[in-house]
Amino acid sequence: MQDLILLNCQVPKERLSDLRAQMAANRAGVQRFQALCAKYGTAMVLSAGEALMDYAERKMRAAIAAIPDGTWRFEDVFDNEEVPEPLPLAVEVTVRGDSLALAFEGPEQRRAGINMTYTALLATAYYVVKSVMDPSILPNAGLARPLSVTAPLGSILNCIAPAAVNGRLQTCQRVADMILGALAEVVPERVMACSNSACTVAYFIGKRPPTDPNPGSTWVYLETIGGGSGARALKDGLDGVHVHTTNTSNLPVEALEIEYPLVLMRYELVADSGGVGRYRGGMGLRRVYQATHDCRVRVDLTRQHSRSWGLFGGGPGAHGRVEGGPGVVFDGDQAVLKASQWFALVTPGAGGYGPPAGRDSDAVARDLAEGVITPEAAHDAYGHAAARAALQSKS
Repeated sequence: MQDLILLNCQVPKERLSDLRAQMAANRAGVQRFQALCAKYGTAMVLSAGEALMDYAERKMRAAIAAIPDGTWRFEDVFDNEEVPEPLPLAVEVTVRGDSLALAFEGPEQRRAGINMTYTALLATAYYVVKSVMDPSILPNAGLARPLSVTAPLGSILNCIAPAAVNGRLQTCQRVADMILGALAEVVPERVMACSNSACTVAYFIGKRPPTDPNPGSTWVYLETIGGGSGARALKDGLDGVHVHTTNTSNLPVEALEIEYPLVLMRYELVADSGGVGRYRGGMGLRRVYQATHDCRVRVDLTRQHSRSWGLFGGGPGAHGRVEGGPGVVFDGDQAVLKASQWFALVTPGAGGYGPPAGRDSDAVARDLAEGVITPEAAHDAYGHAAARAALQSKS
């Protein structure tokens, strides 16, 4: 009860129900763990936990030992509107017997909110290595025992407090793709090309209009938007999805427009945004927002200056970008929207896998018919005969 009194003093009312649910879930977890100890004995339960971690360690070591020893390096850059220039990043992955080391390189931490805590770096690295080595490995501390993860202290990949870390998710996404890029040299059939390397976010804030039940009150809306996922050795990438370290739900347009003074004018996949290849990269998304009352917007978007790379001859995905409507001017990553003004947020596409010449002609025809690629791309990238004829008839 004292906790709830404290929450009522410090937490907005609209969040109290979520916090109560979280506390109830924690309480249920405690009660069930106590019930296990009462039924089997505390020593038995703790012993079972140790056994599960040992099992995860054995599986990870076996998976690592099954690939050749060696060191593989991959480099990329990080870019968004919070930093004036692209920041170089790199990772070296070294396998020795049944152990694996990931040594990261990155610039000094920045005032921008892109810095990663060391635990964020560990979580990202563990996820990728587990996914590539053996997805069936139990997700517990045992899988980390054969792994070593290092990054310069005080860098954007391993920051020192105090540091701004609210946008670290963008950097985590880049780290995940870099690890895949390095491992592509040794296990090419298990990795994908670069995904959109982002978790694109739009933040809106404004005052409720006079006709609202709570006129003049502040409203805030945050939305995360997916993009393309990388093509794989035997499959195309997925279109308009969250990747790697994010998995946010997609708010229905109807719910958005009922709750907030915003209208979604368009919500669509972007043609030609997926990298070309034997298997194409996933497409990015375009969302066009119109304000029905004055508000402000901030956009957190990466890959506006760099592109998501392809593998083994696959092409890169398209850039992410922001498109302001008439009268809308972005100052860096922020803008003021007057009533009826709009802007478009376009998320990055993903890289392709394998040379475009190897793509099945039926797949190209299907992409063309479904609007995944334009006739120009079908002709230029794949030499598609029907696209060539269509372009000739236009001219």
